[in-house]
Amino acid sequence: MTNASLPETINAAEAAHFGALAAEWWDPKGSSAMLHKLNPVRLRFIRSAIDAHFGSDDKSRHPLVGKNALDVGCGAGLLCEPLARLGADVTGVDAAPENIAAAKAHAAVSGLAINYRAGEIAAQGLGQFDVVTCMEVIEHVMDPVAFIAELVRHLRPDGLLLLSTPNRTVASRLFLVEAAERLGQVPRGTHDWDKFLTPEELTALLTDAGLEVVDMQGIAFSPMSGLHLSDNKALNYILSARLRG
Repeated sequence: MTNASLPETINAAEAAHFGALAAEWWDPKGSSAMLHKLNPVRLRFIRSAIDAHFGSDDKSRHPLVGKNALDVGCGAGLLCEPLARLGADVTGVDAAPENIAAAKAHAAVSGLAINYRAGEIAAQGLGQFDVVTCMEVIEHVMDPVAFIAELVRHLRPDGLLLLSTPNRTVASRLFLVEAAERLGQVPRGTHDWDKFLTPEELTALLTDAGLEVVDMQGIAFSPMSGLHLSDNKALNYILSARLRG
């Protein structure tokens, strides 16, 4: 495949937006504060999905030893580092070089060996992975169909795909776009509500790409519990999928 024929999924404006936030990515009180609140919720789902898929002991500290993982749209490594601590050989790819620079610096301080790459996933010359993760990314790409095809291309036949994204509902427009951006919970211009995918739409795209959804849960918010896994998918949802046998 020549460079001219490689799939292009990066939205340059989106990459620039997130690249400008790179310096604050690891600040839990900075512009990425919401991601720091969201990450532990994602990790609970991810750990459960890993144990179910690979048959690992849920009490094991390193269920991914001997396996490799790819985080697409990794930002500054907020998910890559926990995956590495679970034992995986981790590669992270992001559209913004600024994010990759911040990710490399933080991994060095943390003593973690993570392979970070900047640019289009299709251009990296990577192989296949046991685990492919993609958190809050598909709503920012130019071509979701081509993007999912790239995720599948990098997934081993017996691998696990983990993906999260906001739902396109009245509630998500009100709370994730209007309220969150106006109140400074997320930076202005982070979300384009029209590009959000419903669970039904995303499931159809995954099915067309040869995947089956294994589990899907909502990520909801309440004043008492904060962000938490839920049957309510009105705001955000996370899923696990595998290639159909």
